[in-house]
Amino acid sequence: MENKASTILCLALLFIVFSSSASAFDITKLLEKQSEFSNFNTYLKETKLGEQINSRSTITVLAVGNGAISSLAGKSQDVVKKILSAHVILDYYDEQKLTKLAKSSKVTTLTTMFQSSGQAQNQQGFINTGIINEGELAFGSAAKGSKLNAKLVKSVVSQPFNISVLQVSELIDIPDIAASSPAGSPKSSPSPSKAPSSSSDDEAPSASPKSSKSKAPTSSDETTSSSPPVPDEAGSSTAPAPAPAPSAASRVEMAVGAGVMIGLASLLVA
Repeated sequence: MENKASTILCLALLFIVFSSSASAFDITKLLEKQSEFSNFNTYLKETKLGEQINSRSTITVLAVGNGAISSLAGKSQDVVKKILSAHVILDYYDEQKLTKLAKSSKVTTLTTMFQSSGQAQNQQGFINTGIINEGELAFGSAAKGSKLNAKLVKSVVSQPFNISVLQVSELIDIPDIAASSPAGSPKSSPSPSKAPSSSSDDEAPSASPKSSKSKAPTSSDETTSSSPPVPDEAGSSTAPAPAPAPSAASRVEMAVGAGVMIGLASLLVA
């Protein structure tokens, strides 16, 4: 009888541990403790991007301080969400991991939450990271012709291997992000543009990552009645991005939790 009671207690403790790990962090609560990111945090709440971040089990957020985020003032929530989602990397990266990447490769391309929205065009959903100047880590859009313009300032929050919040010096410059197509709109090959005549050392590479990307609609597509209008900074609405599917880690946690409950029930019945 004593052994059965000990087993039940252990199973109950395991269930509590796995239940709590299912929601390992809350980005808005983490940033509430950092007054210098109050504006950034407000945008996360207003655009509901914070909820999407919390639904992930592994994430990295590139946060911008109040003094460097004023350029978002006056923009629609749709455009603000696009810009900020391009500052959310779909994996865990702390300063140490980024430094190792920079030493092993000149430029590393990372996938952002904007790419998963289905609205990104021409590599807008990817960002590059590498070393510039005298060994400074920096980030920039992977779109052709972009530079590593946002420097890493410091690590703000780190919960290995769930969430990492890193401060960057300014917003990453994402070309034409305000005109990105809403999810589900017809896509076609973009009009050819003149290639830049020269590039700097910290310019993003023209090679595209293997991940799929959206294409900008041609003028003929834009004139058809079935094509939805392209959003601009005035704030036309777009179709909301689909809610992300539960991650593999979350599914494992739920499965283990269910197994614990079944085991607990069987012991009580026995």
